[in-house]
Amino acid sequence: MYVFLGRASNRKCLGGGVPARERPVIVLATPPADARWGLVFHPLPGVVQSVKPLCRVCFVSGTMGLMSAATPPTERRVSARVGAISESATLAVDAKAKALKAAGRPVIGFGAGEPDFPTPDYIVEAAIEACKNPKYHRYTPAGGLPELKQAIAAKTLRDSGYQVDPAQILVTNGGKQAIYEAFAAILDPGDEVIVPAPYWTTYPESIRLAGGVPVEVVADETTGYRVSVEQLEAARTENTKVLLFVSPSNPTGAVYSRAQIEEIGRWAAEKGLWVLTDEIYEHLVYGDAEFHSLPVVVPELADKCVVVNGVAKTYAMTGWRVGWVIGPKDVVKAATNLQSHATSNVSNVAQAAALAAVSGDLDAVATMREAFDRRRKTIVRMLNEIDGVVCPEPEGAFYAYPSVKALVGKEIRGKRPQNTVELAALILEEAEVAVVPGEAFGTPGYLRLSYALGDEDLVEGVSRIQKLLAEARD
Repeated sequence: MYVFLGRASNRKCLGGGVPARERPVIVLATPPADARWGLVFHPLPGVVQSVKPLCRVCFVSGTMGLMSAATPPTERRVSARVGAISESATLAVDAKAKALKAAGRPVIGFGAGEPDFPTPDYIVEAAIEACKNPKYHRYTPAGGLPELKQAIAAKTLRDSGYQVDPAQILVTNGGKQAIYEAFAAILDPGDEVIVPAPYWTTYPESIRLAGGVPVEVVADETTGYRVSVEQLEAARTENTKVLLFVSPSNPTGAVYSRAQIEEIGRWAAEKGLWVLTDEIYEHLVYGDAEFHSLPVVVPELADKCVVVNGVAKTYAMTGWRVGWVIGPKDVVKAATNLQSHATSNVSNVAQAAALAAVSGDLDAVATMREAFDRRRKTIVRMLNEIDGVVCPEPEGAFYAYPSVKALVGKEIRGKRPQNTVELAALILEEAEVAVVPGEAFGTPGYLRLSYALGDEDLVEGVSRIQKLLAEARD
């Protein structure tokens, strides 16, 4: 006999008719001999749920191994909380592509979400000077260098029109730490976060680690991967606390118009929701698309809005690991307390480099944006030349997100991939091109291709995909 503490993630059922919104729920179950029961991780530490296959849609997140209530703590090697975390699919694809390339295979990688440009020289020089300065050889405030926080406040006003105080800023070890600490500061166990999908792989994992429950709202290519207020309202429950909002989007490149942002923001304000908005791609928009900061468009949200940003994409500084949180002072103070015990201050050398970056002009990102725009048009055109592929034109970031649903199940070189995980594996093996399957972003049937790589490699890589997928047969 096993004991499970469970909670359903929609209004349907829990293991045979227990009302989904009555929690906590204790389910006693003896796994049947044919082991057809699934086990799903709950965000509370050490808790699992037992669910039959037909009910899996009613539960939330990541499959893990069986845990008996009788198992002594000394026999549990990895905690349930951490054991349920999935490896970053994007980093895994990138690592595999690099390993194959190191082994001598001519692999072209479309997996990494980072600019293929070097960090601008003046930023590197600032880091070199910081290395020589003894004041950077010691601990500094956990929340960030005061001069950097002041510069981030000035940069935020310059770039988005959002006026904030340095006390509202926490400097973090990259955007991922910013996202996790922000969720950790505002979520209690069981609080729900509405997550538009396709989503970046780290969002749901950060929510679960913080004790929250991600609730996916799916948009597809027919809407340009943009969710509507009607969809968001349908997903809202009495347990909803936060809306995650990202524009421009990773993995789709979707950019919401000012009118759409205002509609969504006013809905969130009316419902009393918090909003976490990720603005890391703010300077990478193309054509007629424009970036708009949500708390600027809907200022009444400011007291319940957390903005996440960083230097990684704008200044080609993914490896420097400097991001930040902007939010209400009490939330930022709480997140700063967390960081003081987790990592203390961000590397002073990296902070000095970030100070030079945000204090400087935007010439470097303008150069990158011009190259990305050219590559964007090329990759969309080439992907749409493939029968069975539908690729909307992304308006921001540096990703294409084509639908390949029509190719799943077709025979390609003697194999019939049954999902896009298998299709991506086939493309890597047969065409020596690395792409990320849509399963990583919550939407099977799609592939993500970053166009942050050289023009020649881009054309060669997509040409290989064209040649391979042209062989698809029923």
